[in-house]
Amino acid sequence: QVRLVESGGGLVQAGDSLRLSCAASGGTFSNYAMGWVRQAPGKEREFVAAIRWSGGSMYYADSVKGRFTISRDNAKNTVYLQMNSLKPEDTAVYYCAARSLAGVVTSPSNFDYWGQGTQVTVSS
Repeated sequence: QVRLVESGGGLVQAGDSLRLSCAASGGTFSNYAMGWVRQAPGKEREFVAAIRWSGGSMYYADSVKGRFTISRDNAKNTVYLQMNSLKPEDTAVYYCAARSLAGVVTSPSNFDYWGQGTQVTVSS
C-alpha cells in the first residue's frame, strides 16, 4: 500500500518561502514519478511540479517556474517542493502525488496515488 505524507505547510506573508516535504512508503519508488498538485478554494486541482524518480527530469507549471523547485532524496524516499517568492494566489491545499508507470506527469489525472494534503496560506 503506497502511502504519501506531506508536511511543511503553513501561513506566510507574500514574498516569503516555504518548503514542503512528502515522505513516501509502501512501494518501490525507483521507477515512480512524484509530483505536487494544488487546489485552491472553489477551483479544480492544478498541476504544480513533478520529478522522475530515476532520471531526475523535472516539470513545472508556468505559474511557478522560476519560483518553485522540486527535488528528491532517493535514500529517504522523500520529495521536496521549495517555494520562494510566494504570492497570495499560491494559497491552496498542496497534495503530494505519485505515478507508478512511465508517461506524462503534467496533469493531476496522470497520478495514481495521493497524500492527504497540506495547507499553504499566503497573506498579502
